[in-house]
Amino acid sequence: MPALGKVYLIGAGPGAQDLITLRGARLLAQADIVLHDALVTSEMLDLCPQAEKISVGKRSGQRSVAQQIINRQLVECAQRATLVVRLKGGDPMIFGRADEELRALEEAGIEVEVVPGITTALAAAATTKQPLTKRGVARSVGFFTSSTAAEHADHDAIPETDTLVQYMGGREAIATAERLLAHGHKPDTPVVVIENVSRADQQTHRMDITTLSQGLGTPHGPVLVMIGEAMRARPHQRD
Repeated sequence: MPALGKVYLIGAGPGAQDLITLRGARLLAQADIVLHDALVTSEMLDLCPQAEKISVGKRSGQRSVAQQIINRQLVECAQRATLVVRLKGGDPMIFGRADEELRALEEAGIEVEVVPGITTALAAAATTKQPLTKRGVARSVGFFTSSTAAEHADHDAIPETDTLVQYMGGREAIATAERLLAHGHKPDTPVVVIENVSRADQQTHRMDITTLSQGLGTPHGPVLVMIGEAMRARPHQRD
C-alpha cells in the first residue's frame, strides 16, 4: 500500500489572521491540502497559497457538508497527500467535532496531530477587556452551546457556573435568558454580546438578561454571549 500522509487538526483562532499560533501558520505554509470551515477568513487562507483548498462549510444554522462526508474526505486526502490540514475556527477541541474526525482517522490508521487555537471565548474576553473570572465575584466559567444532536434536543445545557459563555448564541441565547430568569437569576445580570469576534467588523453590545430575553435583532455574523456578574462594566471602562 502507498504511504499515508499525516493530518493536522489546526485551530485558526477566532478570525484575525495574526491570532493563529506560530505552529499553525508554519504547518499551513507547508500543507498540500487544506480542508477549511466557512468561518475561516480569506486572510487566513492567504497563509497557504501553495495548498489545494477544500471548503467543507461547517457553519451553524446554514447548509453545510455532512460530518460523515468530511471524515471521508480527510481519509481520502491523506491517501494522496503528505501533509493535510483540517483548519477549524477557534480551537478544534471546543465545539469543533474533533472527536468524530479523530475517530475516523484513527480507524483508517492515519497519523493525526492537534494544534490548538485561541477559542472564541478567550478572544472575546480580551477584545472587550472583560475578564471571565473576577476575585470575589466569579471563580468558575462554563462554555456551552444549544446546538446539539437531534436526540439531545431537550437536554438542559446551561452549566451551573458563575460566568456563562454561550457559543453560537443568536436565537438560542434568547431561550437561555428566558430559562435563567425562570430559574431565579437576577433580571439585571449583565450580558456582553459580541459579533464577529476579533474581526474588523466586530460589534459589542452590553445589556442585561431581561433585555437579552427580548431578542438580539438580526446578527451579521457568528455571535458569542457572555453572562454573569463578572461582565459588569468597570466604572471607567470604555467599550
